[in-house]
Amino acid sequence: MGRYLTEFAGTFLLVLTIGLTVLQESTAAPLAIGSVLAALVYMGAHISGAHYNPAISIVILLRGQLDRRDLLPYIAMQIAGAAAAALIVRLVTGRFLTLEPGAGVSPAVALAAESLFAFALSLVILNVATSPHTRGNSYYGLAIGFVVMAGAFAVGDISGGAFNPAVGTGPILVALAGGGPLHDLWIYWVGPLAGAALAVPVYRIQHAGEPQGERG
Repeated sequence: MGRYLTEFAGTFLLVLTIGLTVLQESTAAPLAIGSVLAALVYMGAHISGAHYNPAISIVILLRGQLDRRDLLPYIAMQIAGAAAAALIVRLVTGRFLTLEPGAGVSPAVALAAESLFAFALSLVILNVATSPHTRGNSYYGLAIGFVVMAGAFAVGDISGGAFNPAVGTGPILVALAGGGPLHDLWIYWVGPLAGAALAVPVYRIQHAGEPQGERG
């Protein structure tokens, strides 16, 4: 139960930070998001693995480091945490946090942006948090936070910068109560899952011969 609670709490605090900084239109929002994610990774890595992202949970499952029985509970807790945070953001700010592509951005472009940075995030996580070659390092949280921060700066105005199906789903579900759109939800599942799935064979090519179920 501690693992599931950690996934809920980590995703909740990540989405809470996203919502409050984005709705205040802070230019430092990507910095805040990357920083809190790094801190949350250090908080939860030794308990649950600190996924906070269904795409990452699937990647870690494919890597052989997550029990199949934990996959659906992890994803459920991640989405629940994201939705709870989006609700708190609504109560605090009086506004709904909505994720959608930028004005004039086509679904194909938004999908590509989500896929590319989910790929980058997944490949970094596989290398810094699961490889036996980097076992025991102290920089894994910073590496993960930095790649999300870079992605938010680079494509936040293009795709919404989720790279995470839970971050996309929770706020959209809450915003439905206010008549928000549902039609963009698929982008925040297909994009991150496609990018994450691509990272697994790339990692295996990078580390040919490495036992795929060995923990880093």
